[in-house]
Amino acid sequence: MTKHELWEKAKMLPLLPGVYIIRDKTGTIIYVGKAKRLRTRVSQYFREGVPHDAKVTKMIQNAFEFDVIVTQSEFEALVLECSQIKQHQPKYNILLKDDKGYSYVKITKEPYPRITAALQKDDDNAEYIGPFTSSFAVREMVETACNVFRLPRCTKKFPQDIGKARPCLNAHIGLCMAVCSGKISQQDYNECVQNAIHMIRRGQGEMLKILRARMEEAAERLDFERAAVIRDQIAAIEKVSRGQKVVRSETEEQDVIAFAGTASSVCAAILRFREGRLVDKREFVFRDTQDIPALREEFLPRYYLEDNEFIPRTVAVDEFPSDSQELERLLSETRGTKVRLYVPQRGDTAHLIEMARTNAAERLARESGRYAREEKNLDELAALLGLNTPPAVIESYDISNWGDGTSVSGMVVFENGKPKKSGYRRFKMKTVAGTDDYASMAETLMRRAGEYASGAKGQFAVRPDLFLIDGGRGQVSVVKQALKGSALADVPVFGMVKDDRHRTRGLIDAEGREIALAMHKGVFAFITSIQDETHRWANDYRRRMQKSRAYSSTLQEISGVGPATSRALMMHFKTVSAVKEASEAELCAVKGVNRTAARAVYAHFHESAARHPENTPG
Repeated sequence: MTKHELWEKAKMLPLLPGVYIIRDKTGTIIYVGKAKRLRTRVSQYFREGVPHDAKVTKMIQNAFEFDVIVTQSEFEALVLECSQIKQHQPKYNILLKDDKGYSYVKITKEPYPRITAALQKDDDNAEYIGPFTSSFAVREMVETACNVFRLPRCTKKFPQDIGKARPCLNAHIGLCMAVCSGKISQQDYNECVQNAIHMIRRGQGEMLKILRARMEEAAERLDFERAAVIRDQIAAIEKVSRGQKVVRSETEEQDVIAFAGTASSVCAAILRFREGRLVDKREFVFRDTQDIPALREEFLPRYYLEDNEFIPRTVAVDEFPSDSQELERLLSETRGTKVRLYVPQRGDTAHLIEMARTNAAERLARESGRYAREEKNLDELAALLGLNTPPAVIESYDISNWGDGTSVSGMVVFENGKPKKSGYRRFKMKTVAGTDDYASMAETLMRRAGEYASGAKGQFAVRPDLFLIDGGRGQVSVVKQALKGSALADVPVFGMVKDDRHRTRGLIDAEGREIALAMHKGVFAFITSIQDETHRWANDYRRRMQKSRAYSSTLQEISGVGPATSRALMMHFKTVSAVKEASEAELCAVKGVNRTAARAVYAHFHESAARHPENTPG
């Protein structure tokens, strides 16, 4: 249907509450909305002369038909809209994805361990506490623990660097115990680290009880020097606790939400208070829109209901959405107790609203500079490669293999200049025998093109603007040949070549023409980040495969256990240790493991333990 036909259809709608569902030419739902008066709301999309922001304009351009569901009340419309959006995930409804993944507290395994915040777990033999959903909370925990127990945050290595230089500024102002001075024993240092870990795991209140007991014990032993050290640690924790009370909410359990916008983006900032204290901050940036009232109306129910987000007793907002009464009722019913949605006019919470709005504005300012930088890099890259438009979607590939001739490949995705981790994929070679990087790369891209042609979902359904291959002219040539005749044959392909020091040098095409990047610092850093991320992703998969194979081969040493049974056990129990601890009944319950194999596995580990009791934990 044309836009005019859609408008004519919209004029026939009733002036009743309900939900409208807009579809494109393929029948795919691209937008779901609710309205107090369906005719008024839907017709404004298709009436000529009505201004819209960039996101709504794109939605209207792709609209082909719509349906409506009339409801008995605005509340029913709100509930139905939320369920429809959650079910269909329409393209032009807002996506509630902030840029936070899971975060961890990392404790290194070395003579003088370090405590840091980490965004992912690496295969580095370190201890990790987590995962936590809030990187804000993790950074705060680590910073507090390091301040209280005066742990070093410098890059020095201990004990190698002890006595080589004077203590830094942190030591002089009392924020570091100055291990580098040589006056701190390894035993005392490790005790402080363990105390810091205990505080992170159990909280400040629990740690205060333990330290007070230890201080009294030291005083009773007349060890006044040690008692004084513990006294200072107690004072540091109490000082931190007082500092955290500076920013408090008027109620024990509250979220404070405010919005800020520019000509092309809107940011929602949420300050989360629990037990009256600020415990987390979340920010969501939405592009191609400047309609804050419409975004607020859609954002609030989806934020709390889509992913089962915790609903506090009170939610303070900068302005009421148009459906505030219905939203308050829905939040209350979902939580099971009364929820208050309000706009503070004065007092501390009004100041917190301004604080949230300031954070939203600051985030937009940072995003604007970052987004401009990424756009500039993509524009410059397009000019260097002779592309007609900047490559919005870039896919990069690397091969990783090990000694027995087994190969895997990794695919990473950069969208609008940033990593899109939900699009990352991994491939295990199916047709390549032995170590052959060229053949492995050809198989990977053939399978990628095949997935696209078959109508696969997710990232495989996206047509990339550029392929980057880790390697030179040879790899690019085999990829071009592999893609020949496929739906992705015309996607530009370039290789990422390295210098003698294994650093990114430039890009190369199938004819061997190399484009040096040394004079283009922004593009050089961008391509280097892509190459490093692809290499990391492929190698991580290879290491996981090696570890899994090593575990699996351990089980295959048992008589009567073959590869299929071994894989079934490892998929179910994850580790050989868990297999060892399982009962015969638990082993037999695993799909693909028969009773004979289960009995053999159980007997192998338990008879071994009986023969060697010194290896059995006491």
